[in-house]
Amino acid sequence: MTDAFHLDEALVTRARTAAESIADDIQQHIDAHTTDSTERATLRLLGVVGVNEIDVPLVNVVVEHAHPLLGGGVTAPFVDLMLQTGQGAQEVAEGVAGGALALAPVPTERRVGVEKRAAELAREGVAAIDAVRRRREELVATSGEPLRPYVYVIVATGDIHEDVLQAKAAARAGADVVAVIRTTAQSLLDYVPYGLTTEGFGGTYATQENFRLMREGLDEVGAEVGRYIRLCNYASGLCMPEIAYMGSIERLDMMLNDCMYGIIFRNINMRRTFVDQYLARLLNARAGIIINTGEDNYLTTADAFSKGYTVIASDFINEAFALRANLEKWQMGIGHAFEIDPATPDQVVYQIADAQLVRQLFPEASPKYMPPTKYMPGDIFQGHVIDAMFNFTGIFTGQDVMLLGMLTEALHTPLLQDRYASIRNAKYIFEACRHLRDEVTFKPGGIMETRANDVLAKAVDQLEEVEDMGLFEALSRGEFADVVRDPDGGRGAEGVFGRDDDYFNPFFAELREGRMSGPPTGPPPGNSVAQGKGAS
Repeated sequence: MTDAFHLDEALVTRARTAAESIADDIQQHIDAHTTDSTERATLRLLGVVGVNEIDVPLVNVVVEHAHPLLGGGVTAPFVDLMLQTGQGAQEVAEGVAGGALALAPVPTERRVGVEKRAAELAREGVAAIDAVRRRREELVATSGEPLRPYVYVIVATGDIHEDVLQAKAAARAGADVVAVIRTTAQSLLDYVPYGLTTEGFGGTYATQENFRLMREGLDEVGAEVGRYIRLCNYASGLCMPEIAYMGSIERLDMMLNDCMYGIIFRNINMRRTFVDQYLARLLNARAGIIINTGEDNYLTTADAFSKGYTVIASDFINEAFALRANLEKWQMGIGHAFEIDPATPDQVVYQIADAQLVRQLFPEASPKYMPPTKYMPGDIFQGHVIDAMFNFTGIFTGQDVMLLGMLTEALHTPLLQDRYASIRNAKYIFEACRHLRDEVTFKPGGIMETRANDVLAKAVDQLEEVEDMGLFEALSRGEFADVVRDPDGGRGAEGVFGRDDDYFNPFFAELREGRMSGPPTGPPPGNSVAQGKGAS
């Protein structure tokens, strides 16, 4: 857009300063703790896979055996067993699970050798992630890259084979990103199911084999349609870093990975969530995965018009945590949504103001714009019109990722033709309005610019209040989404462990150092917006 909003840059600076302070405070907690899932993800990075005779994941069994030692991390005692037995990671895990081997503190005289070997294994584990990232870059270069915004659709049958069929149909119809919705409440499972699955409720289990099958199917259809099709799933819940690892090794391209979503909407212990999101995001950063944050959900429990500023405040906080985990700005799928009540006079005017504010505050990010859900009517024709206004707002404000609404939203699981109609709606509007933003300017001091500055000012006030009280306290008061959470309550609290002075995990250093940089092709997506170009 040739002329964007005139924002108070002093407020923008205050917002980022407060968010940085909030994240710094929580980072001290992160650096002093580990969790069950963080240690299980470490074992996966070392090469442990599979389940025991009663289908419990081996990583869960080994970490349970290691609980008395977790203050120092599972890595040193586990690698010590590898060296003492001459066995690989898988054999040692099976030995521990079967009772033939026992984890124990590492004697001082063996510590140096153990740490040296563990560092070598960490380099090997991260190198495997790097190889997968390079493969994505090769495929994007050969298959082609679609114009922005990405057309993002979901599949959720519960049967991975049916999901693959529906995903291929969506790609042929014009989808650029396919997200596989997880089965209901998987985020509350303290383990990752193993193998392919054909039964799920409201979605499909996120498993490594399901990831592999979907990736294979999307690569096939991508070659057919002549563009790389991106795959999205969820790195959230009690197994956040484990699923992030699975996504990194199976070449997922986007993962929902919010620092607060599980706390607010799934009542997962906040002390655990903040620790887990750090390793999950380090993995996503190294893998070149775009993370999608969940601020859109705030507007399903709080009023979008009066509480829109909470989205902006949370976006700043998510950005600060992401930067601490090595994510580049183009990897930040900052979340927001088209959720103002359609009965509000000038609804779309205010929606444009909010969407443009996000785009402008995070010019190098890859904003993910979510469709209307809260006020979708039973009248599918009216719903289709509302979705069209969402699509118009998205292309007009230069969003990068557009999750399409469905005309049967909240009525039933979308049929293939419902998804086709939504893609056709979006494709028409995106092409019909592709360069509209280059041809217009915002009225200085008008409704939209005033709304944007008002929302920004309120977000700054909230951020500075949260900075003063601390994020744990803010979440306990329901500052976000009007949901109150207990810092010491919620699921998974028993899986948080204080780190000892000799805590050892070489994967953190390996993931932080020697980082790969840059998106698969071309400049970071936000650059076109920052320079006043269109969404293409």
